[in-house]
Amino acid sequence: MGLIAEKVERRESVRVFISGVMQGSRQDKAIEDQGYRRAITRAVRAQHPAAEIVDPQALFPDSPAYDDEHARQVFFGLMEAAAGADVVIAYLPEASMGTAMEMVRAYDAGTPVVSISPMGTNWFVRFLSRRVFPTLEVFGEWVEEGGLEALISARAATAPSGLGTDRLEAT
Repeated sequence: MGLIAEKVERRESVRVFISGVMQGSRQDKAIEDQGYRRAITRAVRAQHPAAEIVDPQALFPDSPAYDDEHARQVFFGLMEAAAGADVVIAYLPEASMGTAMEMVRAYDAGTPVVSISPMGTNWFVRFLSRRVFPTLEVFGEWVEEGGLEALISARAATAPSGLGTDRLEAT
């Protein structure tokens, strides 16, 4: 029995943190399209309906309008939430400083990071991610084939390699 199934049997949920570009390099308080969060949630829930999805945009939809103190608390709190998850799924169609911070904090805590990004040759993405997928569709296939279950189950048995050797090449 895999870790996800064991946690569900004990009525514990697996915590999946969705990290990804929100403001990116914008100079205003608008955010980028967040549809990827729904696609990731659907892919995870299709295989793991009891998974607890931690979605920063859903939790803090008006975050670009927060005052500095509130924004600071949310920013650092999200990094800790990423570190405390069972897995972080990072969506990076472009560079994102907030996502980068969440990935570093998760990596340092031993939380596996899976990235969905066309930037598969980028050192940051390669070396902090256990797996890198070029598209949401390829990520979804991996989840459907049991990849997420296997990754989370293996978390207890292995430490992050830091070498980026277990990543999917772009197809």
